[in-house]
Amino acid sequence: MILGAHCSTAGGVHRALDRAEQIGALSCQIFVKNNMQWSARKYAECEIKEFKERRAVSKCGIVFGHTGYLINLAAPASANRERSIQSLVLEVELAAQLGLPFLVLHPGAHLGGGTEAGLRQAARALDEIFAATRKLRVRIALENTAGQGTCLGHELRHLDAIYQSVQCPDRLGVCIDTAHCFAAGYDVRTEAGWDQVVAEVKTSVGLDQVLAFHLNDSKTDLGSRVDRHAGIGQGKIGRSAFAHIVNDPRFVKHPGCLETPKSADLHEDIENLAVLRSLLRHGRPSRRQVGRDRVSPKEDDRCEFT
Repeated sequence: MILGAHCSTAGGVHRALDRAEQIGALSCQIFVKNNMQWSARKYAECEIKEFKERRAVSKCGIVFGHTGYLINLAAPASANRERSIQSLVLEVELAAQLGLPFLVLHPGAHLGGGTEAGLRQAARALDEIFAATRKLRVRIALENTAGQGTCLGHELRHLDAIYQSVQCPDRLGVCIDTAHCFAAGYDVRTEAGWDQVVAEVKTSVGLDQVLAFHLNDSKTDLGSRVDRHAGIGQGKIGRSAFAHIVNDPRFVKHPGCLETPKSADLHEDIENLAVLRSLLRHGRPSRRQVGRDRVSPKEDDRCEFT
């Protein structure tokens, strides 16, 4: 995998690339606007120019976005659901301004409406969003979740149900989060458990729809349905599990970004990336056949990473 981290845009969106450089990231995830606000102004031309100029000389080759925490497309009809749709339309437009290929999105929480109704609501909302941004090619990468509260996405079939229901599936993709898998009950500590996740994705949306990975350890136990991220090797998944994840030959060209706790000096990102890189087997054969299926903090109903 192409290793990196979520990087802050504080001080200007181009500053995320400076922080990526500081920690030695080769991939980077950002918020395209304040993640706890519905609206934002569009980027000024000077901001776009500065971001693109900085990106042209950056060693960080892959930059993508993550949507804000307030967005909930799976909710029953309400003012907040309408605001969610409008907010995501704006985020797609902002991502397009920056030239980002996709935005990672949690499917949302049904808030008591039921799983199937929530999945239908999410698909209908995405249809509205894609219709409103039909001239833009920014994709939405649906992320699996821990299943906290009434959040959808802890079963991988939820992502497939949305994918199969939307009118423009070519605008969708998938992002797999390791901590969310584990908390949802997928035991990715073993190679067989990881292969189960990959096989389930393969037989549903297909491996060609996998766009990115979030590489996070979990503070909570297998099947806990509680979303709490930990540094690599500092949680219940454990360091050794990430060896078969980051070395999976099916995903050598995919970004794998940290969303782990960090302080202002970012030393935790540097340390976590060092751990992941120490696990990479450069030039050593895996037991898997190389090339197989290869493809070029609140505990509430918001699905959010810690």
